Amino acid sequence: MSSIGDSENKYLIDIEEGAETARLLEQNLLYNRAQGGLFPQGLDLGPIQSILDIGCGPGGWALEVAYAYKHFGVVGIDINAAMIRYAFAQARTRKLQNVSFEVMDATQTLDFPDNSFDLINTRFVASFMTRETWPELVRECMRLLKPGGIIQMTEMEIGISNSAAIERLNSYIYQSMYKQKRNFSVDGRSIGIVNMLGKLLQQVGCINIGTHAFTMDSSFGAELHYSAIKDMELLYPLIKPYLVRSDVVDEFTFDADYATMGTDVMRNDFVSISFGLTAWGYKATS
Repeated sequence: MSSIGDSENKYLIDIEEGAETARLLEQNLLYNRAQGGLFPQGLDLGPIQSILDIGCGPGGWALEVAYAYKHFGVVGIDINAAMIRYAFAQARTRKLQNVSFEVMDATQTLDFPDNSFDLINTRFVASFMTRETWPELVRECMRLLKPGGIIQMTEMEIGISNSAAIERLNSYIYQSMYKQKRNFSVDGRSIGIVNMLGKLLQQVGCINIGTHAFTMDSSFGAELHYSAIKDMELLYPLIKPYLVRSDVVDEFTFDADYATMGTDVMRNDFVSISFGLTAWGYKATS
């Protein structure tokens, strides 16, 4: 069995998988509902004209913003050329003239001049980040922000449920990320990102830092139950090859847990809730 070294940086999911494009589009709608919108309530969007969406995937968030705010100019970047082509096609279909997309690696210096954007958004980018690249990305965002501009970052912590199978599946994700130093967890029992967002903004000199916490209830009978479970059912098979190569679980054990999960989530006593956080900060004007 080939394995992934502790320090080797790999995507959790094969980004060339067509199923991942479909999952990300559905996930975007799911989290928009959980968050209550595209931006935190109370965020002053008055001065905003130009937006950069980093790790845009198939363009879900960027397209929604461009549609809702026709006076914004939105640019989405992603390393996956197939997803960028899909996003372009969607923009043309929806006749959106105020959004564009470029293939670019978010873990490298971005090909934009200093002071280019009024708002920079990152949303659920933990799958390709590490402890080392997180601070670098936030510093790069500060370089690209205009004075007075906003960095907005949103991440999730995998939920807690009363399904032992789901808890085991999630633990495999925690352990693999911890082994490869992908997060800031101190013990491999969490993703360990949401608690660091404000600190990352503070470290690069952001001012007026704010946070907005939100929850996603995927319990049986909850409004988001079906959508959240559908996302889970797609996610785990896509992430399985990575977890097996990471030596945190064997294929037989994973398959058994996944099968049990399918039964657990349809019990009328199933409960599960996830916690997410949006953090934002401003670049000083002088």
